[in-house]
Amino acid sequence: MRNLLYQRLPMISKKLLFFLILFPLSQIHGQKERVSSYNVLNIEYQINSKWYAYAEGQLRGTEDYSYPDYYEIKGGIGREVGRNNKVLIGLGRYANYEDHALKKEEFRIWIQDAYAIKRGRFKFENRVRAEKSWNYEPQSDEHSQRIRLRYRLNVSAPLNSAEVQPGTISGNAYNEVFFVVTQNPLFARNRTYAGLSYKIDDLFSLAGGYLWQRDFSSKGNRNLHFLYLALSVDIDPERGK
Repeated sequence: MRNLLYQRLPMISKKLLFFLILFPLSQIHGQKERVSSYNVLNIEYQINSKWYAYAEGQLRGTEDYSYPDYYEIKGGIGREVGRNNKVLIGLGRYANYEDHALKKEEFRIWIQDAYAIKRGRFKFENRVRAEKSWNYEPQSDEHSQRIRLRYRLNVSAPLNSAEVQPGTISGNAYNEVFFVVTQNPLFARNRTYAGLSYKIDDLFSLAGGYLWQRDFSSKGNRNLHFLYLALSVDIDPERGK
């Protein structure tokens, strides 16, 4: 029975992923909501068997798909503290633009813990992150601070092979919740993603899919729909030696 279930996992994964992508997209029809762009470059450098460096850049076109009005640049140092457990401390700069002018800039530091569990083909990653931000709005000359907590459950599975290796296509879905402890409402955001990734070789991977984000505010809630595209670079000097 167990072997039969494992044989059917790729088919189950594809059907689940198909539903997760098409159902949210169907909710856009008839609503005055636009599809935005969400582009990511992620680089990870393996320093040694325990330590690694991380860097990431993002460009988003929230109001206009083809014109970026948000960017972030961030990086950090991480360490493997167990077979399936990683911790990381990072910092970054984030900026929002409105009518081609800087609306808000943010400096952020954070610490996170990510713990993964494997069951057959499926990998379940639990990520907890605590953030401290310092914000500045140049148009009104306002300064503010924020403390935010985030939790993400990410599920992935290779679809055309037993393990992730060069040439593997994987299905991926996650849900992430955001809590801002320094303002109301406490539950500030929910983010859901579903998509596919392709491991080109040991160095490069591509990912693409649909990301839905709902922001909660005392002034009114907002839905955002993103087409997500990411390039990941995994550098390990010891690989292949």
